[in-house]
Amino acid sequence: MAIPMTDEQHMIQLMVRDFARKEIEPVAMRNDAEGEFPAEIIKKMGGLSLLGMMVPEQYGGAGASAVSYVLAIEEVAFACASTAVTMAVSNLACGPILNFGNEEQKMKYLVPLASGKHIGAFAITEPESGSDAASVSTRAVKKGNSYILNGSKIFITNGGYASTFIVIARTDKEQRARGLSAFIVEKGTPGFEIGREEDKMGLRASNTVSLNFEDCKIPAENLLGEEGIGFTVAMTALDSGRIGIAAQAVGIARAAFAEAVNYANTRKQFGRSLARNQAIQWMIANALRDIEAAHLLTVSAALSKDAGVSFTLEASIAKLFATEAANRIVYDALQIHGGYGYTKEFKIERLYRDARVTTIYEGTSEIQRIVIANNALK
Repeated sequence: MAIPMTDEQHMIQLMVRDFARKEIEPVAMRNDAEGEFPAEIIKKMGGLSLLGMMVPEQYGGAGASAVSYVLAIEEVAFACASTAVTMAVSNLACGPILNFGNEEQKMKYLVPLASGKHIGAFAITEPESGSDAASVSTRAVKKGNSYILNGSKIFITNGGYASTFIVIARTDKEQRARGLSAFIVEKGTPGFEIGREEDKMGLRASNTVSLNFEDCKIPAENLLGEEGIGFTVAMTALDSGRIGIAAQAVGIARAAFAEAVNYANTRKQFGRSLARNQAIQWMIANALRDIEAAHLLTVSAALSKDAGVSFTLEASIAKLFATEAANRIVYDALQIHGGYGYTKEFKIERLYRDARVTTIYEGTSEIQRIVIANNALK
């Protein structure tokens, strides 16, 4: 099912597809097996303006639409979901600086991020603060012309390779959501240390670490906006992030669908191809239905973002449907492969592991249902 695309969007889709199939996919299996971060590939993606796609050209970005971003993420995720999430999070880190930063912050931090010279990371999750984002306990205390940060973050994508971190910390102990503020923290700042890397089930070629702040002194001018708007900064970023994860899920689902169709057409049992069995045909039909629906929901959310209207509801619907659909699709695709699908020789095994986290990060499915219900019941 096609959607009307501008010439620019179609060009971006084809360019990213060509790059992903030639540069990313050939090394995806090896990088997954070795847990190897694709640093050289990410560098090339930066050169193609894929790490700051929606940032205006004046700040080093591509000035592309959210729809173009969705199409690009889908193509990268088709080849390698780990690379797609690395790209998505670096794009996400650009948003708070673009939307809430002053001109000096944009020139100093956004330009190198959007141009791909630096990788970005977004740090909100803590050991005791996951879905309940307002319960962040990392403290930022102002002293003179500086803020002193103390606390820790976990599950930070890109953390081991990022140069610029958007960190959400508490500046007011008496307030919950209104007591949070957002800061730009540079790699190498004294008192800021990168913790251990997580040994993950899937997305093994992406980098996920913990962060530790111990009397970490950052300049007061690294505050984004003003004190007390950190929760708004985070939720605004996560709305965009959810569109990216929905697109990642669509890309994973498309890859699983392609693997299932190919295997069903070539594998023979009982004297005929698997594709001639109605049970298999129904799995294929359900998968294609859900892929098209997920894609259209994701594009719809992107169109709302491009139109400059609220897209919180649309992003949550797209994220919820696309990620849960992807998990159903990879399940059936692996089932079609039978025992072979359970071996690392076949791509579907990697896709099965990669898909699982999509219903968890950037807001769990349960959180998406809360967002959707709250909007529906207003």
